[in-house]
Amino acid sequence: MRALRFVVLTSLLGCAPAPPAGTVFYASGADLQSINPLLTIHPLAKQVQRHVLFLTLVRYDSLLRPEPYLAERWMWSPDRRTLTLEVRGDVRWHDGAPTTARDAAFTLRAARSPRTGYPRAADLSCLTGVQAPDARTLRLDFCRPQAGLPDVLTDLAILPEHILGAVAAESLRVAAFNERPVGNGPFRFVAHQPGRRWVFEANPAFPPALGGPPAVRRLVIVVVEEPSTKLAGLTSGELHVAGILPMHASVVRRVPGLTVVDYPVLMSYGIFWNARRPVFQEPRLRRALTLALDRRQMVAAYLYGFGEVAGGPVPASHPKAVPVPVVPFDRAAARAVLDSLGWRPDADGLRRRGNGELAFTLTTVGSADNVLEQMIQADLAAVGVRVRIRQLELGAFLANAQSPSREYDALVTGIPGDLSLGYLGALFDSRRRGEAQQYTQYANPAVDGALDAGDLAAVQRLVTADAPVTWLYHARGVQGISRRLHGVRMDLRGELATVQHWRLGSAP
Repeated sequence: MRALRFVVLTSLLGCAPAPPAGTVFYASGADLQSINPLLTIHPLAKQVQRHVLFLTLVRYDSLLRPEPYLAERWMWSPDRRTLTLEVRGDVRWHDGAPTTARDAAFTLRAARSPRTGYPRAADLSCLTGVQAPDARTLRLDFCRPQAGLPDVLTDLAILPEHILGAVAAESLRVAAFNERPVGNGPFRFVAHQPGRRWVFEANPAFPPALGGPPAVRRLVIVVVEEPSTKLAGLTSGELHVAGILPMHASVVRRVPGLTVVDYPVLMSYGIFWNARRPVFQEPRLRRALTLALDRRQMVAAYLYGFGEVAGGPVPASHPKAVPVPVVPFDRAAARAVLDSLGWRPDADGLRRRGNGELAFTLTTVGSADNVLEQMIQADLAAVGVRVRIRQLELGAFLANAQSPSREYDALVTGIPGDLSLGYLGALFDSRRRGEAQQYTQYANPAVDGALDAGDLAAVQRLVTADAPVTWLYHARGVQGISRRLHGVRMDLRGELATVQHWRLGSAP
């Protein structure tokens, strides 16, 4: 164990000096994509931006109700087309400059610019005007009445105009700020070693009205790619928090001084059918393939129970979820549908129609552990469908999945959601091409109409019925946590939602 402890410590810290007392080590499976909130889609990076380094105008409480943050109050015009926010006057950037409404206006204008490439720019398509008439007042004009506060205001962290205002939008991706960021949140940036770690320290000047300085002195986001290394780091005491594989939960529970926390996350997994392929253009075929999959067994055996069978793209824990029928596991029904479509089993049990065989390649992110893919392969083989598994490293997978040419048959992957359900449009709006549309090519005028009308309940029902994606499960996050770390709460807001209130002490 001593040798293992040394290996883990060396891999995490290298030759860095001993960390100060009160340092929390948090494991990330990959380096943060970017610390700039205008550029990243990396889920943990966005949490660091919202909860650690910067402030958003508004944030969610534990019941997912919007509450003041950088904006201490707001008011709608009678027609609900103009939102006026009053920005706090006691927040300063970590270089001492005051945070003002002009910083918020700069950030929103940059997010709207096509040259920036902000991933959620579509959420701002109805934002027609951004003005900051003074340091405390931000006025937003919209193209139509708004039902409530736009979710994007809780997601997009505000950036300093006095540092980035002179940077052209198309140059933001290479700005020096991205390597040495200046924030205004509860933690200050200290250091970044690419591919190894990010270091933040408590901001002693964080306003008391917003909770004051964090209870821990330092937060170190350590890049630990291998699940076995995370497990070793937890058990050796070098990591305080680490996401673990479901299969490791029982091991962690048996280690004195550790506990396991599981919680809902906005991550849905499915098989994305390429509807450009003629065979997958038939909704009944897609439904037959869904009928053939024992998704309850996947949740039990692959996730060890840390998840739920998915009926559609939105988990039941989401506040905007609507009930949708879950396609049952029914091999007899799957075979009957395939028979009715002319796919008949040959002497070897393989489905054929004319000279064609019902077979496809399932592309996934490469891993030595491809249990989920093998379960899909076995379930579909039981109804006569041949599945070949193709594994790619993550970069190649994303390039293949998001390329306009869509050179794949089907993908198995997870997609991160958001509380506004804005990701539904990017997934299924057949008129949005290129980077805005993820993974599947799917055309349905009814879905387009529901998206235009903002009827997200109808979108959920239509997409479930038409099955452009076979939704497998909604995952739950699983973290191993040191019992010395107190005040940790994880929920749909993310793993770091309460990081300001974490504190180190003795194990209970």
